[in-house]
Amino acid sequence: MTRHILGVIAGIPDWVDRIYVVDDCCPDGSGRLVKERCADARVTVLFNETNTGVGGAVMAGYVRAEREGCDIIVKMDGDGQMEPSLIPALIAPIAMGEADYTKGNRFYDLAQIGRMPPLRIFGNAVLSFMTKISSGYWDLFDPTNGYTAIHARLVSKLPMHKISRRYFFETDILFRLNTLRAVVVDVPMDARYGDEVSGLSVRRILVDFMYKHVRNTLKRVFYNYFLRDMSLASVELVGGVLMVGLGLLAGIHFWADAAAEGVTASAGRVMLAALPLILGLQLLLGFIAFDIASVPRRAIHRLLR
Repeated sequence: MTRHILGVIAGIPDWVDRIYVVDDCCPDGSGRLVKERCADARVTVLFNETNTGVGGAVMAGYVRAEREGCDIIVKMDGDGQMEPSLIPALIAPIAMGEADYTKGNRFYDLAQIGRMPPLRIFGNAVLSFMTKISSGYWDLFDPTNGYTAIHARLVSKLPMHKISRRYFFETDILFRLNTLRAVVVDVPMDARYGDEVSGLSVRRILVDFMYKHVRNTLKRVFYNYFLRDMSLASVELVGGVLMVGLGLLAGIHFWADAAAEGVTASAGRVMLAALPLILGLQLLLGFIAFDIASVPRRAIHRLLR
């Protein structure tokens, strides 16, 4: 990190008002290096007393920037893989009132995807699908992309003490933004890779993240369809789950009876099991279609004070 941090700061455009460098107990002493060798008056170095992970570091910067009156806060990593020239495109939807939060997406240009390691492509595809379900932002991709911007008014509305502070941070904050009904927009960017090694592993993607995605999915559905509001989609979800469950139970029961008697289940029994399954799946598909159409479209930061 210390090999790139000074170059990253030097590349940030002059019109950016303030730069916050968060030293999250960096073993290489990146914070001390910046204080000693960076003469940019915009730079403020923040030191976390303990290592809090990427999420803790980002939230420390968010809180300080919001407290000091910043309007739009951009998060960049210090490894030199995020192009400073993309900042205008990243903040433009927020500045124009079209979004509350923006993030980079390295999958827009198919020609650029070839630069990405195959394992990372697979991991991103799996994570993106799971994130669509758990966050409710069905039109987003590349959820682990850390190049983001947020309107400062949303910072005080986010439950900082509940957001994951480790690798799940980028995904968890999307779930929290959806509970606020914030508008999130993808911004195309090129995939750039240097000599940094990703901390994400297939095991963490498939095992560690799965529980958190299921948890967030259940919370989001409860918040949006039963606590905050109830609609036809709420009825479709409950009816679909009940019908599918009934069909599965009936099918297992009829199959067990037929197996015990050594005969083939009758057509009538097969239909009694299949009909609620088909109806239940149709109801669940209707709920998913409603959920996809319910992605937030109206930015909320203008309504917040």
